[in-house]
Amino acid sequence: MNRQLRLLAFIAIIASFSTWFPSRLNAASTNEARVTQVKNHVQLADSKNPRRASVNEIVQEETIVRTGNESRAELGFSDETVVRLAAHTAFDFNHGTRGLNLKEGAVLVQAPKEATGATIHAGRVAASVAGTTVMIEYHPGFYKFLVLEGTARSYRPGHLGDSVLVRAGQMVFGNSEAALSDPVDVDIDRFMTTSRFITDFPPLRSQKSIVAESEKQQREKTTKTLVDTNLVIFGGGTQVSVTDQEHTDTADHKTAALVTPHRAPSLNRNTAPALP
Repeated sequence: MNRQLRLLAFIAIIASFSTWFPSRLNAASTNEARVTQVKNHVQLADSKNPRRASVNEIVQEETIVRTGNESRAELGFSDETVVRLAAHTAFDFNHGTRGLNLKEGAVLVQAPKEATGATIHAGRVAASVAGTTVMIEYHPGFYKFLVLEGTARSYRPGHLGDSVLVRAGQMVFGNSEAALSDPVDVDIDRFMTTSRFITDFPPLRSQKSIVAESEKQQREKTTKTLVDTNLVIFGGGTQVSVTDQEHTDTADHKTAALVTPHRAPSLNRNTAPALP
């Protein structure tokens, strides 16, 4: 390869990285975010100038980001934290990533190890994340909080002791007005192959870590430490359904399709509630 071709290849690699890792092209201020991905109708609603969002636009504190039907968005912060918004989601922030506020809908948050961490509030539930990738969904009356890699803490502010560590491949869910549930195990691989947080966006920077956690689950299935069930949560909500493999593979997954396996030694603790 001659010098000119090497230069072109180098430029192509740089362009590829700016597409695969848009959070590197993020806001200069710790109290700002930059729009890095937009699909369909995404609105930035502040008191002065509600407008349609565009890529590379700076988002200030307390500006509400809203996504419409079949719409998606991604925001990048200066510490390389990434927030992805599902359809029908309203989200804002203050004090940078220390005050991420999910008003309704679902978001995926990837907070790198180098960052100071992020705090997510969703109704009366909150989560502290650092060096981890999580999904949280909230609507009045219910929430879901799933960890794909790393460890995060879910808690209810103002309720001393109502706190739980959630590890990779685990989820807590239920009524946001009630005490937190024990974590249940979820199938990371199924999430990664069906969730639009993954399929509608470029790969996350934490993709390698998530794949490693998924492979760990596969090894646990081989040794029967982790056993597949036919319990599923389709799209929005927390309703657990019993289904066969065919329907699981062909269903319409709006935000996250979560198969809940269980650990053989503790079936009663880790299977989804209200089911035998």
